[in-house]
Amino acid sequence: MKLGIVGLPNVGKSTLFNAITNAGAQSANYPFCTIEPNVGVVAVPDKRLDKLAEMYEPEKFTPATIEFVDIAGLVKGASKGEGLGNKFLSNIREVDAIVHVVRCFVNDDIIHVEGSIDPKRDIETIDLELILSDIEVLDRRIDKTRKMLKADKKYQTELDFFLRVRQALEEGRSARSVECSEEEKELLSTVSLLTNKPIIFAANMSEEDFQGGVESNSYFQTVKEFAQSEHAAVMPICAQIEADISGMEPEEKELFLSDMGLNESGLDRLISACYSLLGLISYLTAGKPEVRAWTIQKGTKAPQAAGKIHTDFERGFIRAEVIGFDELMSVGSMTAAKEKGLVRSEGKEYVMQDGDIVLFRFNV
Repeated sequence: MKLGIVGLPNVGKSTLFNAITNAGAQSANYPFCTIEPNVGVVAVPDKRLDKLAEMYEPEKFTPATIEFVDIAGLVKGASKGEGLGNKFLSNIREVDAIVHVVRCFVNDDIIHVEGSIDPKRDIETIDLELILSDIEVLDRRIDKTRKMLKADKKYQTELDFFLRVRQALEEGRSARSVECSEEEKELLSTVSLLTNKPIIFAANMSEEDFQGGVESNSYFQTVKEFAQSEHAAVMPICAQIEADISGMEPEEKELFLSDMGLNESGLDRLISACYSLLGLISYLTAGKPEVRAWTIQKGTKAPQAAGKIHTDFERGFIRAEVIGFDELMSVGSMTAAKEKGLVRSEGKEYVMQDGDIVLFRFNV
């Protein structure tokens, strides 16, 4: 999974990126500090995997990973090549989902590129550039569909739909805000539109606001309202707190978060939100050689899940031997689970569940 972190200059984007990836990307109080996109790979925290590692003491421990891309700050006119616009737009086209960092704090020492704090304006500034870029892309598809329509009238429905999406873009709305049937959603996914990518608005607050109760922050409420209209997710975050805990040892971090009344870090919450947004789950494989998490789409059947490990596993799939994580923990070992008949034998139609521990049987 590849997530692009975007936002106007000086909203806390690179501070957040540094904190969650420990990648040491340069962060400073002036626009265009980030020119080339910084990339950091983060292990997905999964306590189930840690428990399995305790049980098996494996030679190799492989968690699922997420790639975070810190994309250059955007300014007005980016779609026309202003600032680093073209570079920004090509970088964002490559990600699976967007984390849009929005400034929801006041700090006179940190310059805002527009001179004032206004989350809705900031979001709309970036949205407008993405929309203008999408209109160009969609117009090319509309032209192509019109040509095909001359030879085959069946393309009229497709053309009507694309014109409806274009109308929404013209009105300043994102492609993801357009109400679609399942067939139309599939059709829309064939066009590479930036405003159709899943998005999470990360409302970056001051430490005081974050601890004092996020709901009382009026800027956060503004972002929440906007996100609702955009079919987008939103989560409060404090980039400064994430920066403070990024270098801590796990026990120290847990104590620090507990003192602040927090159950988990912003990174953990962000990853959970992204998994949910993209409809992802993890299944696990466990044994002495390796304990590992595999990321799949919710609804994936056993043979296709096996194919994530190796194409031969899918091609020669015989069955999957499956037990849920909680079931395994309740009896303490795989041997005990087998004795109690808790390990199920599942066929080709089995739909994988989050936390399934699996051994695939195959023959090629």
